[in-house]
Amino acid sequence: MKTRVYVMVHGRVQGVSFRHYTSRRAMALGVAGWVRNLPDGSVEGVFEGDVSAVDALVDWCRQGPPAARVERVDVREEPYAGEFTDFSIRH
Repeated sequence: MKTRVYVMVHGRVQGVSFRHYTSRRAMALGVAGWVRNLPDGSVEGVFEGDVSAVDALVDWCRQGPPAARVERVDVREEPYAGEFTDFSIRH
């Protein structure tokens, strides 16, 4: 079964390669979508793919890369759209 989620990651998540690591992890899991930095210091993204793969990516976001300090991850389920064919870092 396929799913789509919108995530917002709060904490020390910019300047620690969070987007790069998230992109690599997403590609390894076969998750499509995007991730980007926000002006308030958080990171947001949209993930689409198999439920287990998207869940694994969200779980990874709760830890992040070694230099990150994740305080909170907000997750909102959205209707699956099949909108993406790959994963990208948006600017």
